Amino acid sequence: MILTELTFECFDNTTVSAVDRAINGLMDALRYNGQVLGREFPILMQEGQFQLRVVCPDEDALQPKFNSPQVKRALNQLSEACLTQPKVRLLGRDLNSEQAAPSTTPSWQVLYTTFVHTCSPLRCGDTLLPIPLYRLPATFNGDHKSVIKWQTEWQACDELQMAGASDAEFAGLNELENPQTRLFQRGWDLRGRIEYLTGIPTYYYQYRVGGKDKDSELARPCPKCGGQWRLETPLHDIFLFKCEACRLVSNLSWDFKLT
Repeated sequence: MILTELTFECFDNTTVSAVDRAINGLMDALRYNGQVLGREFPILMQEGQFQLRVVCPDEDALQPKFNSPQVKRALNQLSEACLTQPKVRLLGRDLNSEQAAPSTTPSWQVLYTTFVHTCSPLRCGDTLLPIPLYRLPATFNGDHKSVIKWQTEWQACDELQMAGASDAEFAGLNELENPQTRLFQRGWDLRGRIEYLTGIPTYYYQYRVGGKDKDSELARPCPKCGGQWRLETPLHDIFLFKCEACRLVSNLSWDFKLT
C-alpha cells in the first residue's frame, strides 16, 4: 500500500465547517470506491492549507480515470468550500500493509478478510494479494460501497468472536459460518455480482472454528450443496476446502492443526 499526502488550498474566505464537510465528503467517496483505505482521516490546518495523509492500495489509486461518479461530484463540490483540487504527493510504500496484486487477470479470486485487515477484501486466488476495488467495474450504484459495508460488518463480527468476552461472540461467529445468515448471504451474492462483472471465477470464504474432532472436520461437506469439497493440500496454507459449484472456500477448523 502507498502512503499519500493530499493538500487542499483556500482561494477565498471560508469556514472550518465548510472545509470539514467538503474534504470528508471527498474522503468518504474515495473510500467507498476503494481508492483510499481505512475510516479515519485526520486533517491538518496550516497557513491557509489543509493536509491529510491516507493509505492507497497502489500508486495509481487517485488517477482521475478511476473516479466514481460520487468522487467526481465530491471533487466538484470542493469549490463551494473555497478549496482547490487536491495536490497529490506519493510519500512511499507503507511497510505495515500488504502489496496490491498485480494488475493482471487472476485465474480466480476470493472475498476474504479479517478484522485486522484494512485492504481490499477481494483477493487474487493465485497469490492471495488484495485486488484494489477501483480496478473493477462498479459493483452497484457507481462504486463499491456495498462491498465496503459488507467488509465492515464482517470484520465487526470477526472481532467479537475473536475477543470471546461476551455472548455476542456466538452471534458474530454464526454470521461468519452459517450460510443462512444475512451477512453470509449478502457476501455470497456480492461475490456473484463481482464474478458477473469481471468474468473471473469468484469465491466466498466461510470462516470455520470449533467442531467435534479433526476427523469429522476433515470429512465435513460443502455447507451449500452437501458435496465433497476437501482439497488434497491447502491453498495458501488457509483454504483446505473448495467447492467449484457453490463458489465457496473454507479452512480446517482453527481448533485443529493442518499437520
